[in-house]
Amino acid sequence: MFKKVFKNFSKDIGMDLGTANTLVYVKDQGIVINEPSVVAINNRTEKIVAIGEDAKIMLGKTPQHITVSRPLIDGVISDFEISEKMIKHFIEKVHRDSFTFMPRPRVVIAIPLDVTEVERKAVEDAVMGAGASQVLLIEEPMASAIGAGLPIQEATGSMIVDIGGGTTEIAVISLGGVVSWKSLKLAGDKLNESIIQYARDKFNILLGEMTAEKIKMQIGSVIPLKEPIEAIMRGRDLLTGLPKQVEITDANIRESIAKPIKLIVENIKSTIENTPPELVSDLYEKGMVLTGGGALLRGLDELISQETKMPVHITDEPLTAVVRGTGKVLDEIDNLKDILLPSTKDM
Repeated sequence: MFKKVFKNFSKDIGMDLGTANTLVYVKDQGIVINEPSVVAINNRTEKIVAIGEDAKIMLGKTPQHITVSRPLIDGVISDFEISEKMIKHFIEKVHRDSFTFMPRPRVVIAIPLDVTEVERKAVEDAVMGAGASQVLLIEEPMASAIGAGLPIQEATGSMIVDIGGGTTEIAVISLGGVVSWKSLKLAGDKLNESIIQYARDKFNILLGEMTAEKIKMQIGSVIPLKEPIEAIMRGRDLLTGLPKQVEITDANIRESIAKPIKLIVENIKSTIENTPPELVSDLYEKGMVLTGGGALLRGLDELISQETKMPVHITDEPLTAVVRGTGKVLDEIDNLKDILLPSTKDM
């Protein structure tokens, strides 16, 4: 009885619980939250100091009694308690302007393709513990394909490559299901790590994670540019321990991320090789679609096209494709319910 009452005053939401960012879609409102999946905790009181953008700006700048953590690693929950608190914070934020004192929304949430049953249950339990009345799971590339407007339920091949913060999801979809796929724990975070390692090896500079990400976004590319671009890289000199800055170009960043990019391209080719010939014929004609933050890396679409001999398109607003897909599921739940994953409680 009470559950029904609370549900009537709650807003159904779609959620992209990403390694780097969490996005929330509210039915009839669109995307209302897009914040980093970062939490700052006071170790003395065990209380949360900040969540999202407010916590991210603290990375690498906190005193000993405050810990800034990312509760998701490689697309799955690594710290259950912190994840639950973060999700609860976002659910309450969505309902802040309403009269709901105890929101109990229905939540559609996207998860990577290769999660184990234990990891899937952790997501369900965390979202339920955060206040959801029902948790509906959808595979991340499926949500991404829906968000990109691909005809996933038709008897034709659609290929999606979603390069996020923690994982790269590669999938060929037909008739509402994934036909061939690869899920890599290799994405934006690994590119940042490669830049940090390169700076250490080449320039004897220790970079912070946020600095590496900023440089990647400023001048990162995977193919030579017509006009080289430069940036100033600042960090700590490993020899003297003092601040140091050097001028770097897009060629430096291209060299630093070459190996992980090559691995992603090889896995895209491998996925195509494992796809039935009839669907490959569709893909050759239609091409593949890139989504996620990695799709914005300069020249990546061109490089993949050269390597696969296929057209490559970057979807509109690639950063929000997954959460827009969960939102479409909410809007068309009767039509799309068959693509949802079964609950672990039913298994």
